[in-house]
Amino acid sequence: MSEHHTYKKIEIVGSSPTSIEAAIESALAECNKTVKNMDWFEVIETRGHIVNGAVGHYQVTLKVGFKVA
Repeated sequence: MSEHHTYKKIEIVGSSPTSIEAAIESALAECNKTVKNMDWFEVIETRGHIVNGAVGHYQVTLKVGFKVA
């Protein structure tokens, strides 16, 4: 068995009115429906939407790595 692997990275954005963690989990759960062999993620940006002076939604941009070979 080869010890060499090839990965691809994609960028996705998740959002949640609850928390940053929920935004990450939501994005990964949705991505898992179509992307197989996900191996890791990296948070590259965190931002939010403000409604009436309070947090309306947390938004998190992720890079997701998955094995292609």
